[in-house]
Amino acid sequence: MPDVTPLGTALVRARGSVRAHPFVADGVLAAVVLTCMLLGSFTEPHTGPGGPTFGTRSPNTLGVLLMVLGASALAFRRRAPLPVLLCTGGLSLVDLFTNHPPESVVICAIIALYNVGAHTDRPTTWRVGLATAVVLTAVAMWVSPDPWYAQKNVSLFAWTGMAGAAGDAVRSRRRFIDAIRERAERAERTREEEARRRVAEERLRIARDLHDVVAHHIALVNVQAGVASHVMDKRPDQAKEALAHVREASRSALNELRATVGLLRQSGDPTAPTEPAAGLAHIDGLLDTFRNAGLPVEFAVNGAGGSGSRLPAAVDLAAYRIIQEALTNVRKHAGQSAKAEVSVVRVGATVEITVLDDGRGTGEPGDGGGHGLIGMRERVSALGGTLSAGPRYGGGFRTQAILPVMNRTGENV
Repeated sequence: MPDVTPLGTALVRARGSVRAHPFVADGVLAAVVLTCMLLGSFTEPHTGPGGPTFGTRSPNTLGVLLMVLGASALAFRRRAPLPVLLCTGGLSLVDLFTNHPPESVVICAIIALYNVGAHTDRPTTWRVGLATAVVLTAVAMWVSPDPWYAQKNVSLFAWTGMAGAAGDAVRSRRRFIDAIRERAERAERTREEEARRRVAEERLRIARDLHDVVAHHIALVNVQAGVASHVMDKRPDQAKEALAHVREASRSALNELRATVGLLRQSGDPTAPTEPAAGLAHIDGLLDTFRNAGLPVEFAVNGAGGSGSRLPAAVDLAAYRIIQEALTNVRKHAGQSAKAEVSVVRVGATVEITVLDDGRGTGEPGDGGGHGLIGMRERVSALGGTLSAGPRYGGGFRTQAILPVMNRTGENV
């Protein structure tokens, strides 16, 4: 294996050099072919025991000119495959008609035919290859002093046919490799795009959770701090109670922030949070925080969130966050005397979450002008549900989310 690696590296570098300088490589090929034809023109082949003899014959001026022109045409074989084949084929015909025996100019036509097969399409290769083989072979049989079925005439047809077939095979293999490379690059791009999409979705989810946690608890802290400041001098006991609620809300905010940010840790981190995610099972504690902040909340549940009909984790978390954000909006926008009603109802394959208030404020715009409604819409859309939010007739605000509990196949989402 260590002996093969340097050879493979050298071949790769040579191939890269050829692709970087194709005209130089074709010029070198033309020089090599011309040298071989000149050497062959001084050689007399025979079947004797001594083999071919060198120096017993020499080419004439026309033969040398034809060889030089044919080899020179090969230097342009990549730029103009068909014109080069036409040129070398014409020079080969002139050689067959004028020289007896002919020189090796037909080698240029064979190389040009291979190049046509390697750089054009299959129908063109077979049509042009068959025509070239038939014409050259027919002329060779016609002008040759030997019988038409002589070996050199038949071998001319075989060489031209093999040149076209070899060029077509090289072209097919090259396109196959290019297709494999393109599929691999496309798959790599798809994996990268999928990874970026998942990262973006995860960032959006974390940002949404952070907004829900911070907006809810900071709103409560703000309200209770305002109460404590207002009654500090006249009713210190009530101020202490408000400060206790501030301390409890801030502690809850820190715990939820720690749990949310802890999701960014590695799965093997021993300090990662292990407590269950927020859901309707913890809805009583959430509602108590709002009641302690001075917002009367009535809660009703029917067929969802109880022990007998547990919601899927994604739906359970979304329902909790929607109620949390909706009540936070009520506390921020509905006014001090507002009351809220929360209902969670299981209807077939969906669960409906409704939050109503009778406040005098206008709330957030129904078209999604605030971050709270944007976050709720994103949560609902991610689960394939619908969200409607807007002012109620006669005053107040209404937020309703309909979340699918099962998909079309009957499985939990």
